[in-house]
Amino acid sequence: MSDDARAETAERRQAMGWLARFGMTAGLAAAYGTLAAFMGRFLYPARPQPRGWLYVSEARRLKEGASLRYRTPSGATVNVARQRPGDDPDAFVALSSTCPHLGCQVHWEPHNNRFFCPCHNGVFTPDGTAIAGPPAEAGQSLLRYPLKIERGLLFIEVPLSEVAQGPGRLIELDGPQGPGHDPCLCAARPVREA
Repeated sequence: MSDDARAETAERRQAMGWLARFGMTAGLAAAYGTLAAFMGRFLYPARPQPRGWLYVSEARRLKEGASLRYRTPSGATVNVARQRPGDDPDAFVALSSTCPHLGCQVHWEPHNNRFFCPCHNGVFTPDGTAIAGPPAEAGQSLLRYPLKIERGLLFIEVPLSEVAQGPGRLIELDGPQGPGHDPCLCAARPVREA
């Protein structure tokens, strides 16, 4: 083998060694960077999303036992029900109207003092806890929304990102509201406030 061939072979080996060291260093840096990112997420978890208040209705418009449907700017439908007399927020409850089982529409039944999902007979207490049907078997309850009353006006708390999308709307559903139908298929339309 000539001196030129030996020199060329030595240069190749040196280059291959450099590439191997570079690859190993880059791999270690990526692994440690990923570990640092995971540790950062664990040690400094995401902060709760800032929240704001949206107007729903005048509190006096809802009589004891009555409820209304409210659609947030993001499209979530909420049952707002007055469960007892009084002008404090504790007299009302705001719960998601979407059943956690399969997404059917839950409604308030004041005569039974419960929220009911007619799709599979899901039953929820006035505070949204599932007590019968598939939601109870799965331990799924209705999402609760905080409420407040200021100067006789009822407000619901939602993420600020929704507040930026505009106001929510009162809605009513077209079609029957009793058992024997699929409430998911009812068309919703806005209700005008008087």
